[in-house]
Amino acid sequence: MASSTPLSLIILVTLNIQLLLLLLPPQTQAQTPSAPAPAPAGPVNLTGILDKNGQYTTFIRLLVDTQVDNQIENQLNTSSEGLTVFAPTDNAFNNLKSGAINDLSTQEKVQLVLYHVSPKYYRLIDLLTVTNPVRTQASGNDSNWGLNFTGHGNQVNVTTGIVTTQINNALRQQFPLGLYQVDMVLLPEELFGAKPPASAPSPAKTPSSTSNTKTNTSAPASPTKGNGASGRNVVGWVLSLGLGMICMGALS
Repeated sequence: MASSTPLSLIILVTLNIQLLLLLLPPQTQAQTPSAPAPAPAGPVNLTGILDKNGQYTTFIRLLVDTQVDNQIENQLNTSSEGLTVFAPTDNAFNNLKSGAINDLSTQEKVQLVLYHVSPKYYRLIDLLTVTNPVRTQASGNDSNWGLNFTGHGNQVNVTTGIVTTQINNALRQQFPLGLYQVDMVLLPEELFGAKPPASAPSPAKTPSSTSNTKTNTSAPASPTKGNGASGRNVVGWVLSLGLGMICMGALS
């Protein structure tokens, strides 16, 4: 009996320690360090991506000069639809006729840049099944300023009605931004299409002679009575003068 006492005490003390540990507040217990949560993704920087890939200097300058870059950045980080941007290379701009861009007004440059942006995120494979025409940021409430997509397999072509080019390179294909290289500037018909001939001004109507020329229906003026009376007075005066001279001759 004496030999079993120490063992009983050991068991009792062990149980008491375990119970005490269970009663301690959680903050005093040893913590296993957890893995840090992944940092949230930063804002998408369109011009930064273009600059990193090179050969988009002219398109970047247009984005900045028209301040469309600020509009795109805001939409990329707030819109639930995302955006799709078609970025022409510097060679694409160099192949335009001289003055094609510089001759545009500020508003027209804004419209040209917005024409290269669709207000929805598309993967390349999505562009093969879209309903044409696809709206762009330049589109209004009608179907103008739209893009049309065709192709098969891994080849996707985009056409504006003036130019058709292949989408060759996906610079970014991750929501909220689909960014694709095009080797031609997408020229909208609304800016670069054939202008309708100016209508000639309507010839001035020549008034007819019968409408402007009034027929003189008044009777010719008749001699006034005053003129007739004056004539009679002159005749009477001449006769009187003649009689007077005759009488003077007779008296002499």
